Amino acid sequence: MLPHPHHLPSGASNPVILLTGFDPFGGDAVNPSWLLAQALQGQAIGGHTVVSAQLPTVFGQALERLAALHRQLRPALTVCLGQAGGRAALSIERIGINVDDARIPDNRGAQPIDQAIVPDGPAAYFASLPIKAMLRAVLRAGVPCEVSQTAGTFVCNHVLYGLMHLLATEGAAGMRGGFVHVPWLPGQGTPSLPLRDAVRGLHQALWAAVLARQDIALGAGATH
Repeated sequence: MLPHPHHLPSGASNPVILLTGFDPFGGDAVNPSWLLAQALQGQAIGGHTVVSAQLPTVFGQALERLAALHRQLRPALTVCLGQAGGRAALSIERIGINVDDARIPDNRGAQPIDQAIVPDGPAAYFASLPIKAMLRAVLRAGVPCEVSQTAGTFVCNHVLYGLMHLLATEGAAGMRGGFVHVPWLPGQGTPSLPLRDAVRGLHQALWAAVLARQDIALGAGATH
């Protein structure tokens, strides 16, 4: 369900940060990405107001919901969140690739294999977030964080690539976006990250995303 304009926070006349999370998938009862997005709903960050919304873990439908949110809210900044079981840190994604290759079905039972997200679209898009500045801010808050070189090939990557294609083709000048993966919560599996720590870390990441119009130089690459 899309946020109704009358139900937006009182500061919604400010520029909007759209923060999305997914519904549970793969047999989990909760999805930490949605709990994290909800926790920051209405926060004032650098003259912007956070508006949180849920995306379905469904190929195609997730991008339709995201596009509708963009038309309604015209966010200055969009940060999509997703669950990444097996990761130990908040993972700021560098790149989305133009392929759906699902290891498990989505929440509607679809399991595309080696399909382009956007036929004839670019092979990949880089996120337009200041990922290194965000990394430094989260680490300084004492929360584990990393730059990730792959968002996978499930609905998370589908949304990151789709978001960046939307911004490239329909976004207004200055609109920026990207994706952050969130570890499991304690009780879902290991490794995990308590929700309060994820909230603290993402709060700092959003401040950095708003304030850093140009990214910083900071080593955060990978050898494999």
